[in-house]
Amino acid sequence: MEIIQTPLEGFLLIEPDVYEDDRGFFLETYREERYNQAGITDKFVQENHSRSAKGVLRGMHFQIQKPQAQIVTVIQGKIFDAVVDVRKNSRTFGKWHGVILDANTQQRQVYMSPGFAHGFCVLSDSADLHYKASGQYNPDDEGGLNWSDPQIGIAWPDSDFHVKQRDKNFPFLKEIDFG
Repeated sequence: MEIIQTPLEGFLLIEPDVYEDDRGFFLETYREERYNQAGITDKFVQENHSRSAKGVLRGMHFQIQKPQAQIVTVIQGKIFDAVVDVRKNSRTFGKWHGVILDANTQQRQVYMSPGFAHGFCVLSDSADLHYKASGQYNPDDEGGLNWSDPQIGIAWPDSDFHVKQRDKNFPFLKEIDFG
């Protein structure tokens, strides 16, 4: 397993060991001991699976009072995955980073420590994502950041997205009180 640092401390790209032959492939998507050795020591308590169609953009979501660490794996399809650092005292507060995750060409995961807003857009006909989360989802604690905030300037690979009205109405970074 290879851990690749990104410009945002706490946001990592993970390239698991993949064992391929003429039958297909095998990989471990998570082994606590191995991830702990890599510095990922969060206790994961909930797993989620989402499917989205081409052109869907979901995000930018975060938990307000009880931020969660996550490991995201694309099981099928291709996405552009993006995070924004919303940790008020972080030296990279308000900065973003994005990566392509493509289940057909390279098995990769992303890890985000607590304190990131997360979103993605689907580049293939559909995409299935698996999330490991360090906290249980609480709709009363959900926050959001506008995906098109010009102050942040995420370089989405397209601009013609299907975005849920709730996500369109999320505030810009300068409008959020991070306490």
